[in-house]
Amino acid sequence: MSATNPVENLQTLIRCPSVTPTEGGALSAIQAMLAPLGFRVERMVAQAEGTPDVENLYARIGDDGPHLMFAGHTDVVPPGDEASWSHPPFAADIADGMMFGRGAVDMKGGIACFVAAVARHIEQHGAPNGSISFLITGDEEGPSINGTEKLLKWAAEKGEAWDACLVGEPTNPDVLGDMIKIGRRGSLSGKVTVHGVQGHAAYPHLADNPVRGLLPLASALMDPAFDAGTPEFPASNLEVTSVDVGNPATNVIPAKATFAFNIRFNDTWSADTLKAEIIRRLDEAAGDQTLRAGREPVRYDLTWNERPSHVFLTRNNALIASLSEAVEKVTQRRPALSTTGGTSDARFIKDYCPVVEFGLVGQTMHMVDERASVTDLETLTEIYGSFIANWFDHARNG
Repeated sequence: MSATNPVENLQTLIRCPSVTPTEGGALSAIQAMLAPLGFRVERMVAQAEGTPDVENLYARIGDDGPHLMFAGHTDVVPPGDEASWSHPPFAADIADGMMFGRGAVDMKGGIACFVAAVARHIEQHGAPNGSISFLITGDEEGPSINGTEKLLKWAAEKGEAWDACLVGEPTNPDVLGDMIKIGRRGSLSGKVTVHGVQGHAAYPHLADNPVRGLLPLASALMDPAFDAGTPEFPASNLEVTSVDVGNPATNVIPAKATFAFNIRFNDTWSADTLKAEIIRRLDEAAGDQTLRAGREPVRYDLTWNERPSHVFLTRNNALIASLSEAVEKVTQRRPALSTTGGTSDARFIKDYCPVVEFGLVGQTMHMVDERASVTDLETLTEIYGSFIANWFDHARNG
């Protein structure tokens, strides 16, 4: 099989049932595609206590010169109820111009197209005028502990260094060519536990209802807005994601109440300054007497999730221009430069080199009948091929 065909590449990858954290044959399939092209391929297993072992792949062609990395993941979310799919989720069936399968757009499709683009480049021009590497993890859809972060550190300790990176996540909301991601908002999560005194609902003076304390604390985190946004980022936004009192009885005032929250934040904040602002708001709201007249300030505990995702913005003009020019050349669309959406493994890569993201249309990712347009697979391969040529030209000639 020739690796120059993105449709065949994607069919091969979808037929590997690599539900996170299982490798499922997907990394072996990529190794089989890249080795004949001259890539040196290494497999690395990362481990951490309390998490499953994860196998990852690193491949490189070239020894010096400008070094371009392509990053992605072969692990996929579970298919859910397979009977609900119109085509088996790991069959890679093609119908009405669409390829069906779990991971088709998120993000085996991006990998399949970049492999094809590199294979075509080598076939037409020989080895790149520099180095190209693939950094592929099996832990993006899982805890993201034994994947890209550790693979980057492992490779860097072996002497690897990169000048730029493209992540093949599905960035386009509607049509291929819509959007390039040039940054991501940060993400910070926490849980607030409000302490009260349990008692009978008919005798509230003998108890202290923690729900009355929870309400002003939660409200203080949602209003006022944390900021108005920046030219590159939307306004930071906090959502209360769960509220729980663990109380099945309707006539009992509970002893405690908790709420969890998540905030997606822009570069107005760092994780540390945002934590300080959240604590300030909670402390101020703890003294609110509106629902607790005559009571002492609310007693609460705040715990943070261990791993905040840090905000970043890529300002590397050569990288952004190389990709934008390629997208416009192939699609005749000028892509928007965006920082919207959730987090991705780009949050780890940005500590090593400038990084942008561009891939397929993401409308069906994680859904039943996830699918990619066969036409889009060829178009994305052409975009990636043009981008490779553009980037090396910029890197060599400025």
